[in-house]
Amino acid sequence: MSTSKHPRGLYLIFATSTAERFSYYGMRAIFILFLTQALLFDKELAASIYGSYTGLVYLTPLIGGYIADKYWGIRRSIFWGAMMMAVGQFLMFASASMLDSTQLSHALMYGGLTFLILGNGCFKPTISSLVGQLYQPGDKQLDSAYTIFYMGVNVGSFLAPLVCGYFGETGDPNDFKWGFFIAGIVTIFTVILFETKKNKYLIGPDGQPLGIIPDSKKGRPQVDKSHLQTETRSTNSTRNYFILGLLALTLACFFYWCFGNDWISIGIFTACIVFPVSILIQGSLTKIERSRIFVIYIIAFFVIFFWAAYEQAGASLTLFASEQTDRVILGWEMPASWIQSFNPLFVVILAAIMPGVWATLGNRGMEPASPTKQAIGLLLLSLGYLVICFGVKDVLPGVKVSLLWLTGLYFIHTLGEICLSPIGLSMVNKLTPIRFASLMMGIWYLSTATANKFAGTLSGLYPEAGKVKTLLGFHIETMYDFFMVFVVMSATASLFLFLLSKKLQKMMHGVE
Repeated sequence: MSTSKHPRGLYLIFATSTAERFSYYGMRAIFILFLTQALLFDKELAASIYGSYTGLVYLTPLIGGYIADKYWGIRRSIFWGAMMMAVGQFLMFASASMLDSTQLSHALMYGGLTFLILGNGCFKPTISSLVGQLYQPGDKQLDSAYTIFYMGVNVGSFLAPLVCGYFGETGDPNDFKWGFFIAGIVTIFTVILFETKKNKYLIGPDGQPLGIIPDSKKGRPQVDKSHLQTETRSTNSTRNYFILGLLALTLACFFYWCFGNDWISIGIFTACIVFPVSILIQGSLTKIERSRIFVIYIIAFFVIFFWAAYEQAGASLTLFASEQTDRVILGWEMPASWIQSFNPLFVVILAAIMPGVWATLGNRGMEPASPTKQAIGLLLLSLGYLVICFGVKDVLPGVKVSLLWLTGLYFIHTLGEICLSPIGLSMVNKLTPIRFASLMMGIWYLSTATANKFAGTLSGLYPEAGKVKTLLGFHIETMYDFFMVFVVMSATASLFLFLLSKKLQKMMHGVE
């Protein structure tokens, strides 16, 4: 394979991801508005539903990754994932078409969310892990490849709010259905594109087709079975299941004490610990493999705080854009959902620039290690919220702030995202044993699941007249108080990750 250009399969993955992310972000752009303006849920309940949905969207890749590794293979997982997402979008369309029948509309909405969650679970970890398999181990183009892949994700993310918001957010609650319908049509296009081009372009560096058989059958260490006793293996397996079961029960009880009957929170937070432990107790892991996996887990913990703050974009920041931001431009009022296109637009621009920046720093021996890049990402996230804190400080109730404040926040957040997210995907691919490729990608997304559920909880702190909201004993009374929560949280996480970065680099054992 030439080292001067990327394989053509990367661009099929780019196009497929663009279409699929259009579907997801088109729906997300109008979802919180659909809940509050069409289904008439209050903001706290809407934020909880939003957090549960987005959290489960990133939890199910763990299950989807396991199914792909063990049974289906990547290609089949991508096909059925996209099909389920299409069903979900059309159920959301049906829900928004039947607003007069409250119970039926709610039932269809929850059914649509279920299919979207399951479909994302099959699609997301497999398409991400497929990028790494296009390259030889140790190929220095991998960071660049994941940045290109990430740019494709954000092309879809940019277009989706504009199109779905234009047709869905018109001021008439009955029009939300058209946003969901368009998202469903684009999902069908994803299936057609992938199925017609996969055999031609999804070819590995050895010339063999990718994603046909489960990855776990490739790259598995050869074991001399004559030296293993069946009884010993059975005993170890039973012991591991007992340990995991006891851990899951203990954690479920603890989180029940914390959250009461919020079973989605209990499930996500329990899974966030149990599944990573299940990998660590695998007897097949070498000492170096286990050390590298620890690096993934430690960084994933800090990534939770990044996405919990960043994912306010689809919830509290959309409500802030709708209610407290002056969106009038030359007499025309921009739909609030369109502001969600700012971030992916900035990503597309910066993703074309950042690989060159990292390459230039690398040639001079100044490129930061992956953990340091991600600590920088967290620091930039904190700075973005600090900017908007200045914008809302001392603003009187009922006065809308300039759109420039949100624009500045999204630009700085995008710089942070480019430092953190594509680098994280590349890091997981490089540090993970190939037999756990899709499963570990699922575990990486599990941190995002936890973050999204946490984001929904934090969105519930959004100030509302007549309601007293507190966090750790502090009253959240103004938008300044609300945004300052994310300033402190992100800055603290960044500081600790900076302090740990050199130790984590050593634990990576030569992987950059």
